[in-house]
Amino acid sequence: MDQETRTELEAAAFRQLVAHLREHKEVQNIDLMNLAGFCRNCLSKWYKAAAEEQGIDMDYEAAREEIYGMPYSEWKEKYQK
Repeated sequence: MDQETRTELEAAAFRQLVAHLREHKEVQNIDLMNLAGFCRNCLSKWYKAAAEEQGIDMDYEAAREEIYGMPYSEWKEKYQK
């Protein structure tokens, strides 16, 4: 498999993971951390780091919004238990 195809497949899998997490708001970050060792905030940090590696200036809140699908403060108010 060439690198471009691998990158496309990885990106598609990542998009599916983010969509799945957005759909299952009942799954709390603490549950993810306890079971999987990462949560939505971890994904946000990784997303931000990847952007910065590509020379894209992104703050943490913007990265969180990409992962949560809304501002974190809004998600927290609506869905965090």
